[in-house]
Amino acid sequence: MDIQHVFFDLDHTLWDFEKNSDLTFQKIFIKNDISLEVDTFLKVYKPLNLQYWKLFSEEKVTKNELRYGRLKDTFIALNYKVSDDLIDDIAIKYLEYLPDFNHLFDGTFEILDYLKDKYQLHIITNGFDEVQHKKMKSSNIYHYFDKIITSESVGVKKPNLKVFNYALDIAKANKNNSIMIGDNLDADIKGALNAGMQAIHCNFDNKILSNSLVTSVTSLLEIKQYL
Repeated sequence: MDIQHVFFDLDHTLWDFEKNSDLTFQKIFIKNDISLEVDTFLKVYKPLNLQYWKLFSEEKVTKNELRYGRLKDTFIALNYKVSDDLIDDIAIKYLEYLPDFNHLFDGTFEILDYLKDKYQLHIITNGFDEVQHKKMKSSNIYHYFDKIITSESVGVKKPNLKVFNYALDIAKANKNNSIMIGDNLDADIKGALNAGMQAIHCNFDNKILSNSLVTSVTSLLEIKQYL
């Protein structure tokens, strides 16, 4: 592949969102004396959070509606009474504390060290702008990347073509010499392919894929086979 630019997703691809998010809620529950078991809360919260992020990526809910609604709906489902003020506070503290945890997927530093001298590396993420930059600095990967493109900086979210075209433009790249690496088949892989880029799917859970033509890896170090 005649690749010069490698675009990575951040959450669930390099930065271990699930582990860091779980630790963030543990911290919040302790500080606020919330008597729910964190594991009980997370079993309900996680699928609701995914639903809200899907709606957010489809422009059907706002950033504030996502931050509030995923928490409110979880507490309602668990029949646990909390005030709206507390929910607002948890939503704020969650984004404040989340970057303090910096667990990365196995092989992150090794694959970035391997790629950095061969290609220009960039990030394309749907996460919130202020949080994503803090995460990358806290986990000591910020310096690997030339351009960091967030959906907030573009005004739309992956898989919208505008995100990928914007990323290519500011990176001074073109679709023929660029590849996207990410975990989300719709936002990262289909989005990149629709933009004419190549793509590698990070299938860390080794799920059976309906499209066998998608290039897929089960660990970050497998990327070396393709780049």
